[in-house]
Amino acid sequence: MSKDLLTPFTDAASQTFKLLLDLDVTTEVDDADEQGEGDKEKVNILIEITGDLSGEVMYSFPKDTTLEMVKIMSGMEFNEIDEFVKSALGEIANIISGNAMTGLSQSQMLCNILPPKIVQEDYPDNADGCVIYRSKVKTAIGDVELNLRMVK
Repeated sequence: MSKDLLTPFTDAASQTFKLLLDLDVTTEVDDADEQGEGDKEKVNILIEITGDLSGEVMYSFPKDTTLEMVKIMSGMEFNEIDEFVKSALGEIANIISGNAMTGLSQSQMLCNILPPKIVQEDYPDNADGCVIYRSKVKTAIGDVELNLRMVK
């Protein structure tokens, strides 16, 4: 497996952010095995992947980026991350992941996703038997971390 697996996810994030939020994005693949800014408040959305690939993708949305995204989507102002905000982010992550599965299918990889889960913990830097790929999706309202963990 290679970092090329990130491409369907970063492409899907770019398309989703453009269509849903009218945001242009750039992506940056992280070579380091470190996660960024773990001390900031954020929402982590985890989606499991099954099929020809087995693993999971975690989207980490910083608080300020989260609140601005949901404001753009709903037209409502939020000051805190509540259940409505978490649900909206889960839906964004679900759309991105579903579109990424379509991208993978074009490479003859048939995969499915499970419903999104909101998790408190950060992504581990090392996991036995897994390969972790990291990327940042950068927007005008903040960056979103994309962490892809695949079972070897």
